[in-house]
Amino acid sequence: MNLAAFEAFVKVMETGSISLAADHLFITQPAVTKRIHSLEDYFGVKLFESAGRGVQATHAAHSLLPKVKGWLNELGDIHHTLSHEQDQVQGKLKIGTSHHLGLHHLPHHLKEYVQQFPNVKLDVHFVDSEQAHEQVLAGDLELAFLTLPPEGDDRLSYVTIWNDPLVFVAAPFHPLADKQNLQLEDLIQYPSLLPAAQTYTSQITLAEFEKQGLKPKITMSNNPLESIRMLVSIGLGWSVLPKTLVSDDLKQLDIKLEMNRQLGMVWHPGRTQSKAVKELIKMMK
Repeated sequence: MNLAAFEAFVKVMETGSISLAADHLFITQPAVTKRIHSLEDYFGVKLFESAGRGVQATHAAHSLLPKVKGWLNELGDIHHTLSHEQDQVQGKLKIGTSHHLGLHHLPHHLKEYVQQFPNVKLDVHFVDSEQAHEQVLAGDLELAFLTLPPEGDDRLSYVTIWNDPLVFVAAPFHPLADKQNLQLEDLIQYPSLLPAAQTYTSQITLAEFEKQGLKPKITMSNNPLESIRMLVSIGLGWSVLPKTLVSDDLKQLDIKLEMNRQLGMVWHPGRTQSKAVKELIKMMK
């Protein structure tokens, strides 16, 4: 039984799809299927059943998943320990990033990192900040770059890297666009396009309305921010976006309210850290 079979199993469980797992692993669908079958033959159980165009995990698969993930994490810790003893910066480094950070803040830094440490295989996962936070806590990611939560978890370590101002925006032809000295109560008369309620950006925004006993008229919640930006630009409502996303097709509304979110990185200090992740943390600091 090889390691690749267990990695394929975990990826199918995470995505719920043979094809998506193949895309993430950069192999063919038949290769994923072959690896799953090898596990089924080895354990003598059925792990997945056909379900329409996808697959449905069996009870045996759900029982196996935490054990396999724990074993893979322990194996990674062993590799990190040996790598550290040999003073080598190498191996696989699994990190997560939100779409906004991955597209607008990280490319230059990650380019510098991979050039400085060519023996590190950087495995980058684009996930929502809230999901990345949970995956670091669970040990599924070694490091994540995200919008830092309003309240952190004592079990994790956080470093703020960027201050990200948030601004109220609308299309240039929106009724609010040319009004001066707007108040929050002026905004609730019009539809809004905000990130999903569980996102940190939305929590920051809604907290300001709650302070004044107000509730915005939310017509739809969308994520990622780039999608919201497009919908606002065509006039479907106002929103709150990072100032870095404002350009000619959006108008920053004249409202005297300062809101910021903090962008940075998070990791679990209780886990054995590879030299690869230590070097990346050091570089970003």
